[in-house]
Amino acid sequence: MRKSFILTLLFVAYATSLRAEEAMVAVAANFSAPMQQIAALFQKETGHQIKLSFGASGGIYAQIKNGAPFDLFLSADQLTPQKLEAEGLGVPNSRFTYATGQLVLWSKQEGLVDAKGHVLQNKSIQRIALANPKLAPYGAAAMETMTNLGLLKELQSKLVQGDNIAQTYQFVSTQNAQIGFVALSQVFANGKITSGSAWIVPGNLHQPIQQDVILLRKGQDNKAATALLLYLKGEQAKKIMKSFGYLSP
Repeated sequence: MRKSFILTLLFVAYATSLRAEEAMVAVAANFSAPMQQIAALFQKETGHQIKLSFGASGGIYAQIKNGAPFDLFLSADQLTPQKLEAEGLGVPNSRFTYATGQLVLWSKQEGLVDAKGHVLQNKSIQRIALANPKLAPYGAAAMETMTNLGLLKELQSKLVQGDNIAQTYQFVSTQNAQIGFVALSQVFANGKITSGSAWIVPGNLHQPIQQDVILLRKGQDNKAATALLLYLKGEQAKKIMKSFGYLSP
């Protein structure tokens, strides 16, 4: 009986030591809402602690190159994690696609954006927000969409760029821009658009927004980072992603 009790104590002590890790996680701005929910659930279930930092994928890449102490990186694209792996800053074979994002043209105003995006040709629209296409994959997808619609030249003078998708959403939500290209996850919950009016951009108008995660060199021995990497493949995380409009990879 005493031996069994001691073994139980040793197991609890061991389990507690495994849960004592903390990880620094860099996350693309479009994934901020679902990631906060995933991190909270992960911490509750595992005891690990997660510190989140959000920004444009290109900006986070530059921070990592300059020595930022991140253990894990959830990008808004595939190319950036691929570059980090090729440059020796990411752990080989740790990278995978955790979600496929959707682009949406959104307005805070009810009824302004129609179901086919014809509002882009509305002469009364003076400002169209999008994320910096050089840093943010959703911004690149927006440029590609306008190009494929044959509207980029016509709309060029109306475009207002945010540093990342979070700032772009802010431009539209404060109505400093009448409409803007944002991530569906920013305006979607429980199977519907939460406010305003929107057009979910068809996937054939831009390259798929496949979002990859990669374990960084600093985090290769961090139990919290490696556990979170695995957790992103689980049903709980997938359920949260789906609720924000992300597609399965």
